[in-house]
Amino acid sequence: MIDISESVMQFLLALIVAGPLVGAAAALLPAPPGLKGTSPDQAVLRHGVVVTGVILLAAIVLAVGFDHDQPSTMQATTDITWIKALDVRIHLGVDGISLPLLVLTALLTFLCALYSYFKMPAGPSPKGFVALLLVLESGTLATFAVLDLVLFFLAFEMVLIPMYFLIARWGGEGKQAAAWKFILYTLLGSVVMLLGLLLIGVKAGTFDMVALATDNGRGLTTSVQVIAVLAIGIGLAVKTPMWPLHSWLPDAHTAAPTVGSVLLAGVLLKMGTYGFVRIVLPIAPDGMRTFAPSLAAFAVAGIIYGSLACLALARPGNKGDLKRLIAYSSVGHMGFVLLGIATMTPTGVNGALFANVAHGLVTGLLFFLVGAVKDRYGTADLDTLAGATGAALYGRAPRLGALLAFAAVASLGLPGLAGFWGEMLALFGAFDPAEGLSRPAFLTFMAIGAFGTLLTAAYLLLVVRRVCMGGPRPAGETPIADVQGYEFAAWTPLVALTVLAGLWPAVLLGLTDPAVQKLLAGGTQ
Repeated sequence: MIDISESVMQFLLALIVAGPLVGAAAALLPAPPGLKGTSPDQAVLRHGVVVTGVILLAAIVLAVGFDHDQPSTMQATTDITWIKALDVRIHLGVDGISLPLLVLTALLTFLCALYSYFKMPAGPSPKGFVALLLVLESGTLATFAVLDLVLFFLAFEMVLIPMYFLIARWGGEGKQAAAWKFILYTLLGSVVMLLGLLLIGVKAGTFDMVALATDNGRGLTTSVQVIAVLAIGIGLAVKTPMWPLHSWLPDAHTAAPTVGSVLLAGVLLKMGTYGFVRIVLPIAPDGMRTFAPSLAAFAVAGIIYGSLACLALARPGNKGDLKRLIAYSSVGHMGFVLLGIATMTPTGVNGALFANVAHGLVTGLLFFLVGAVKDRYGTADLDTLAGATGAALYGRAPRLGALLAFAAVASLGLPGLAGFWGEMLALFGAFDPAEGLSRPAFLTFMAIGAFGTLLTAAYLLLVVRRVCMGGPRPAGETPIADVQGYEFAAWTPLVALTVLAGLWPAVLLGLTDPAVQKLLAGGTQ
């Protein structure tokens, strides 16, 4: 840790949240005259790389200056009155729970901007693309940084419009239908969530998330908590996405451009599970305890359903789309996150937060790789890729094949890589759930979840066999390009962090555990 003054930390957090918005506005302006010899499209794409790079640098400095001896304490806090009549405040802060998600969001957005500079998706002017990307980043970062329920809702909603347009204008086949499905599902869920947030704020007399978490539900009756958790939980479950509210996700991923899929899986899905941890668990614990068994049941159903859907897509003759398969895998992986949260134990919640970050790294890498395969072969259809001599990436593009195999084994939870720890801790949490929860029921959920890990391994290894292995390249066939320099630059950080998190999980758990302990205790520790 480097000693950085609180005022500088406050400035950094404000820059991280508001900086992308300023950058989005600047992206829509004409290119500066000094960029002679550079096309306006190149100029605005470079602008996106610079702005996201500055935000990433600010997030790294914030993480370095963060007091790692007190990760349960809100740091870099700003608290300014905004709407006095409603006691709505511009309240920002970061602790051990939100810091990893801030850095992950800043990293993935920068890598997407860098990738797009060299591989801009087909569509309208890059001006709109860069502006939407930056607005999306700002909304996501704000979701993880705000400490007021009204601001949380506004930030939560802020990401919907840019993601809608990224899918609808720069997506692939079926993009309009997928974009509409995405926006309708998430908006309807958000309307219900808003009612729950307002109920808590009105009944408790404050929208301040820190004060509400410290009160730990003591100012709310059990019936109010139950209604609030049901309403808020529906909105968060749609965004997570939890089975059976997940059906928008495969269509959105299949139609979205590569960077859209990376951000959707890497950061947007985390907003839902973060809301469960930051709002539902500490503010309405009695209501959460009522719904915890149901949440766990839906979670393990999602684990099994997602895995079976992936197995069906991976089978020969089913015309399975590789992007769609990875999307369904996210339903299963987020099921482990929800299972960990449902246990209401430090072990389970820490596992959920670890799995959140691991999923962002690994699935973000997978979507980058699948996008690269689709660019080279013109399709993501598994039967087409595996037909005749097969895609045979090991023989035709060995580095790309090796990276795809690496990401697959990381996703299936191989020990020593990031995907292992979160799922294991979530299962451990289910082995001994919080007091008041049925242990036999959670032992059943644990067993079903453990079986889901076997199914996950089955479909991912099947994908590796069909895409990476195959016959020799026929004579006269045009060779495909292996990993390019810009791809190497965009993917290497994700590979390195996947290995680091797998070999040294204490880096992340040391941040989250004290904050989780305090959150579950209602701020009394």
